[in-house]
Amino acid sequence: MRDTMREIWLAGGCFWGTERLISAIDGVVSTEVGYANGDPSVVPTYEDVCRRRTGYRETVHVTYDESRVSLDFILYAFFASIDPTLKDRQGNDAGPQYQACIFWNDGESEKTVRRIAGTEAGRYDPFNVVLAPLENFFPAEEYHQRYLEKNPHGYCHIDSELVRQVSERVFDPSEYKRPSNEELESRLTPLQYSVTQEADTERPFENEYDNEFSPGIYVDRITGEPLFLSQDKYDSHCGWPAFSKPLDPNSVVYLEDHKLPITRTEVRSRVGNTHLGHLFYGDRFSPTRARYCMNSASLLFIPLEEMEGKGYGKFVPLVRK
Repeated sequence: MRDTMREIWLAGGCFWGTERLISAIDGVVSTEVGYANGDPSVVPTYEDVCRRRTGYRETVHVTYDESRVSLDFILYAFFASIDPTLKDRQGNDAGPQYQACIFWNDGESEKTVRRIAGTEAGRYDPFNVVLAPLENFFPAEEYHQRYLEKNPHGYCHIDSELVRQVSERVFDPSEYKRPSNEELESRLTPLQYSVTQEADTERPFENEYDNEFSPGIYVDRITGEPLFLSQDKYDSHCGWPAFSKPLDPNSVVYLEDHKLPITRTEVRSRVGNTHLGHLFYGDRFSPTRARYCMNSASLLFIPLEEMEGKGYGKFVPLVRK
């Protein structure tokens, strides 16, 4: 039988919160907090690391079963929990020990880390996450292990809603990949390219899916990653396809958009980094009061009767609910 156990080391600020997040993922077998990639002449203690002279980062050693969860999903969940633009800090914690890092010990993990970090770097400028092979790792003191299980009201810099979200994933993103820029340029129409890659906006009321209400699934035009269900689409009277919620909250990414005098929330796809549209709150037509105002040019609609043949059969029960 093939061994499906794999390892990765993640530093995302205070290791209490990062361990809480990653251990909530189905398929993660074990986690251990500790100190990584510091001065090899020092066997670090928590007090040593806090003095900021050892070079060690608060890190979580993650063991996962790749037959149950992909490294892709773990890394996307990790990136959702950090601010990749920061250097030597996360949340309320500052110092070199809180630098965001990803460490690996094998070539396949490195390829996956660099691929997904490349996608994430396309969302954030500057991108300050350290990517490196693991050099050393020392387990932290016992009282740090599973700290937030022992102390449920202890400090955590990661939102509990994100912890719940990653624990309830609907699907794994590993089967979806972003094509090369050259392929996108040849495959997309000028409108599709300008919207998905340059964050333009198509004209209201004059687009493909504004008035489409047949049963089916909406996927990312770039990667095919599932994004929205037809039953969550509603007539918002705004002129663009509108949805009350995503199929899986893990499949979309939110960024601040400062192109207009008011700050808006841009919505992008997780794997493709496709510009989808914007999220607005307070829509009286939406059952959730949230309006995911999307561009048809960014989406591809798969009718219910075609879902099985196009590889989306596992989502048919969701559409038929």
